[in-house]
Amino acid sequence: MPAFDLPLSELKRHRPQLDEPADFDTFWAGTLHQGQQRDPLVSVHPVETGLRLVETWDVTFRGFAGDPIKAWFHRPAGVQEPLTAVVEYIGYGRGRGYPHERLTWVNAGYAHLLMDNRGQGDQYGDGGATPDPHATAPGGPGPAARGLLSPQDYHYRRLITDAVRAVTAVRTLPGVDPVRTVAVGNSQGGGLALAVAGLVPDLAAALVTAPFLCGIRRALDLTDVGPYGEIACYLSVHRGAEEAAYRTLSYVEGVSFARLAKAPVHFGTGLRDTVCPPSGAYAAFNRYGELSGGTHARNEIHSYPFNGHEGGEGKHVRRQLHWLEQRLAE
Repeated sequence: MPAFDLPLSELKRHRPQLDEPADFDTFWAGTLHQGQQRDPLVSVHPVETGLRLVETWDVTFRGFAGDPIKAWFHRPAGVQEPLTAVVEYIGYGRGRGYPHERLTWVNAGYAHLLMDNRGQGDQYGDGGATPDPHATAPGGPGPAARGLLSPQDYHYRRLITDAVRAVTAVRTLPGVDPVRTVAVGNSQGGGLALAVAGLVPDLAAALVTAPFLCGIRRALDLTDVGPYGEIACYLSVHRGAEEAAYRTLSYVEGVSFARLAKAPVHFGTGLRDTVCPPSGAYAAFNRYGELSGGTHARNEIHSYPFNGHEGGEGKHVRRQLHWLEQRLAE
């Protein structure tokens, strides 16, 4: 795929105007308040994985509306002291899979919680274990269009709430330092990590790669690749529903969450990414922390000019590990 978005010189100063609803903060405060007083954990059970250097637990915590959300929790075997917790959010259509699949963060010495995606897990990987009992509103078959015509019914209202509650849950698990919690994600997971950075004011850091739901209107004009293509496909059939859809999407716009965020942040994007166009990542990065004072000198964004949605792959992960180690040392 050739380069198709703004040139890098323009991306570095890309700060689009937002169609942000006046009740954005109230909407999310009300959503997160529901069920907030309940014990975040439902169950925690040890799992035998055959891995001798990692200890694993099957965790169920309460997400949106108290729904049970599955997760894997890992710690380095034999380590007793409380550890920084990395909460990882996974990509679109994926589930949490098997417990041995994603071990980078625990092998780096962190406690690691991998959250399952409610109502997903059937497109890639090895499946999920969390249904979405609320997926009954009008919308397309894919998560990106479920409940699209109402902010109250939209799939991402529930999934973002789950992501925030995952942070609350991990802070109550054994061997975790609740003061040091990090949100990490790629693609859809990157969008969730960014939303968490905006909604959880005391994160230690956020690592956001190729984020979905950033610069949404521009992305819908630039690409017909899923997940954005699923939204476009739905609107191609439901002609005249654009206004309602854009209103709903304005409540999950990643740039709005970025403006609220305080934690230091590390971004990555491929400049040929047709799944999550780079202008969305740069829009979020360039406006990150502007309402909260979260414009840290150590915030970084790395772009990969000849890469698409895969971005910098292993090279980028190496940068993430080094950056996070430095931030936590500070």
